[in-house]
Amino acid sequence: MTEEKKERTRMGLPILQGILPLTPSQIPADIIAGITLAALSIPEVMGYTKISGTPVITGLYTILIPMILFAFFGSSRHLVVGADSATAAILAATLTGMAAPYSAEWLAMAGVLALLAAALLVLARILRLGFLSDFLSRTVLIGFLTGVGIQVAVGEISGMLGLPGGGHGPLHKIIKDLQQIGQMNLYDVTISLSVIVVIIGSKKVSKKIPGALITVIGAIIASSVFDLADHGVNVLGAVPIGLPKIGLPDTHVDKALILTLLPTAFAMFVVILTQSAATSRAYAARYNEGFSEDVDLVGLTLANVGAALSGTFVVNGSPTKTQMVDSAGGRSQLSQITTSLIVLMVLLFLTGPLALMPAAVLSAVVFLIGVELIDFKGMRKIWVQSRTEFWVALVTAVVVVTIGVEQGILLAMALSLADHVRRSYRPKNSVVAADEKGRLRVVPLTAPEQLRPGLMVYRFTHTMYYANADRLSQEVVDLVNSAHPPLKWFCIEASAVAGVDFTAAATLRSLHGFLRGKGVRLVFADVFDETVRDEFDRFELTGLIGKDAFYPRLPEMVDAYEKLFPATGTRN
Repeated sequence: MTEEKKERTRMGLPILQGILPLTPSQIPADIIAGITLAALSIPEVMGYTKISGTPVITGLYTILIPMILFAFFGSSRHLVVGADSATAAILAATLTGMAAPYSAEWLAMAGVLALLAAALLVLARILRLGFLSDFLSRTVLIGFLTGVGIQVAVGEISGMLGLPGGGHGPLHKIIKDLQQIGQMNLYDVTISLSVIVVIIGSKKVSKKIPGALITVIGAIIASSVFDLADHGVNVLGAVPIGLPKIGLPDTHVDKALILTLLPTAFAMFVVILTQSAATSRAYAARYNEGFSEDVDLVGLTLANVGAALSGTFVVNGSPTKTQMVDSAGGRSQLSQITTSLIVLMVLLFLTGPLALMPAAVLSAVVFLIGVELIDFKGMRKIWVQSRTEFWVALVTAVVVVTIGVEQGILLAMALSLADHVRRSYRPKNSVVAADEKGRLRVVPLTAPEQLRPGLMVYRFTHTMYYANADRLSQEVVDLVNSAHPPLKWFCIEASAVAGVDFTAAATLRSLHGFLRGKGVRLVFADVFDETVRDEFDRFELTGLIGKDAFYPRLPEMVDAYEKLFPATGTRN
């Protein structure tokens, strides 16, 4: 974080961190990047409304007030906040059956979800829970987004073919489409294929070409010239002009509704936290800039409050939109403010022509969004490099497709934590020994050596907690019982230990008693983390083992041992 950012934070004004300082020579590039983002993302966010089940105009609202609020109150200079396919899919999956898509009640509950997500973000800020973003592994995220992509893409096939559609879940929707295939509208098919060809072709030439915008404008012109609505082509119809109405969601909010929507809000919260933090961190590292997860949480909170009050749905940090701005040369939130101003002009003056746009255009745009989310390359890479993690990713994707997006994200979290526990449950611990020249080296527990006769150093390579406490106990007991010559000191080298929980503390007390019964003194070396030292104090381990049993460095512990047992000062 720059000194200017730190000073604003100290003054209680953690604002404009993503904008200031402005470099005059960079301003034109930021403005051009904002124009580029508007051209690329306006059709995209309108497409997201098909996923979320909200009116088309609400897509434009997501990159108006929410984007401006994050630009002012977030810390990242690069993160673009707007609609996202994952949170839109979670929204639609939950509200199905509770209200009719595109209805006022549906939109109101979407606003309530945005407020609940904002409340969870506030809670995360107060409790400093930004670290939770690390608990959704890259593996399950690939599986989750692949499942979302399949669900999104399959759901748009009927719209691309001009079919009535229907059905719940991708498999049922495909069956419905096949049953209705005789009702296919060739005009819709032609429009959809044209959109796909233009968008893919423009990306092949240059990712800066707004292929989606070109197709939208072209389709509107074609619809007007050829009266496509008279040929059975569904068009969007009247789109409201002007600014969104500001106010709380127009629905009765009670405890029952909150409890019903809270699991969905939590799933959205996880996606927001994970994608936003990971994207901000990646671009801050790329440009050697500072950013604050806590300040970003404030920005994301206000962005979602703004979304709810302006009649749209939940927003979060978008990796794809952030990359759009970066590729166009944008280096600050001035780009996002420029995009919002362009959207403002569209809302005030250009919504009329949108009424003529064929619905098949949005279906094709959303279909391509879904296809891009299907990460076959990532899944294949996981398969090659880690078969166990591949099955985790695949199960996540299958659950998203067959059961639901909300259940998929909750499963993704559970699987990520399970994978973490699996790895930490069996840490690769070792013994520290010395070679012929006295240099320290690590040897496996299967062939332990003493660092000095009567002194063994056991390196524990993970946080000590309930899942690996038994392993800690068993390994220490085995090492002591099999030691030759018998041990005088047993040292736990704790440089990798980041914490000790209640169960692990009880295990250490038990080991202390076991070692004392054997005539072996328990000592610790390299306890660097202040939190760990505080936990030793809190669990009364320091008083039990003795303050003089803790050595800041391993060599100091060895020196103390050699002074006490000078005759054993040579390596065994």
